[in-house]
Amino acid sequence: MAGLLLFLAVILVLLAGYPVAFSLAGTALAFALGGVLLGTFDSSYLLAMPNRIFGGIMSNEILIAVPLFVFMGVMLERSRIAEDLLDTLATLFGPLRGGLGLSVTLVGMLLAASTGIVGATVVTMGLLSLPTMLKRGYSPASASGVICASGTLGQIIPPSIILVLLADVLSSAYQQAQLKQGIFSPETVSAGDLFAGALLPGLLLVLLYMAWQMLVALFWPENCPAMSKAERDSLGGARLALRVLKVLLPPLALIFAVLGSILAGLATPTEAAAVGATGATALAVLKRQLNLERLQEVMRATARVSSMVFMILLGASAFSLVFRGLGGDDTVHALLASLPGGVFGAVFIVMLVMFLLGFVLDFIEITFVVVPIVGPVLLAMGLDPVWLGVMIAVNLQTSFLTPPFGFSLFYLRGVAPASVRTADIYRGVIPYVAIQLLALAALGIWPELATWLPHKIYG
Repeated sequence: MAGLLLFLAVILVLLAGYPVAFSLAGTALAFALGGVLLGTFDSSYLLAMPNRIFGGIMSNEILIAVPLFVFMGVMLERSRIAEDLLDTLATLFGPLRGGLGLSVTLVGMLLAASTGIVGATVVTMGLLSLPTMLKRGYSPASASGVICASGTLGQIIPPSIILVLLADVLSSAYQQAQLKQGIFSPETVSAGDLFAGALLPGLLLVLLYMAWQMLVALFWPENCPAMSKAERDSLGGARLALRVLKVLLPPLALIFAVLGSILAGLATPTEAAAVGATGATALAVLKRQLNLERLQEVMRATARVSSMVFMILLGASAFSLVFRGLGGDDTVHALLASLPGGVFGAVFIVMLVMFLLGFVLDFIEITFVVVPIVGPVLLAMGLDPVWLGVMIAVNLQTSFLTPPFGFSLFYLRGVAPASVRTADIYRGVIPYVAIQLLALAALGIWPELATWLPHKIYG
């Protein structure tokens, strides 16, 4: 039971508020020391630590995509693309009841495919669209729910940082599962596989969000009124078609350059991330939004986020090594194999545990603590790694919306006016959490939603 005790101890330390990276590594090393003293842990496992750090993390070319995607997202946030998109689409959908909500959802989708950073999207749309929606008669709950949910699309719509990290974790888990099955030339899972697998589920979520907003507009029109013609004209309604084309072309071109090059096999995710970072910088220059001071801000923000991610990777590597040395993976395998319902029962329990952990933990913590434990066991049962990765990504997306520690709720609370209560934000996201669970169920029933496109592209 030492491995499970280590897992519980890490959860408790994280809930106490200690930094994730040091919680993972510190707790693991404390358990390793205790195990050596008690004779339950082989100290030779620790000799593998340098090789895991330098061979598995520092020399991993896929992970270079992380700081490049972060740079691209922060640069686009500073170039006011979101502001132009919101104004233009609000003018386009203004005549419809709920039109502002639809425009926020579409902008969230475009920003997700351009930046992949949830916090930047939620804060930007909270600052730009929330005051406008409240001024035009939207209920605080409806406006808050739309903004928070649309901002989380950066989790699932590629290119997404979480998909890059999940690909790295799942690739290791998949190779372990194959080696245990006696396959000594194991296949791998790439970030490109997960990008292709997550595209259709991401678009499905967008359609479900918009369908819900249209239902709200139909049955509760007082919550999301239409804009008046005078208000649309104030946003620049004249020559709307030309304006829409002018505003949409730059982000669409960037999305096509990044995502299209990956799906077409012309570039690896790391190479495409470099193209995206260069393209985002070029857009900022063309919009005259880039100077030396802003470039320094972008680089500092990129360094902070990237350092956090890689420190967590190092801590997670230490945790998974000690967990395996304590026999935790065998315990989890025996536990999941003994569940009623076979493979379905194991997947259901794992997804339920991840969903519940999302109420109190961040998606990065769940990715690096839970997935390395359950991934090899589930994949050894014959599950498709791309399908499992997309299921986990959709499940982890709910962790941004579930109270009390959903990060999107914190982001919006930080920029929302005092008239929007925290209870309004919580109430507004509940329908979207239900929609994400519905999408997760649809993925479970029809795995082809995640596997069809990768098979078509890569065979």
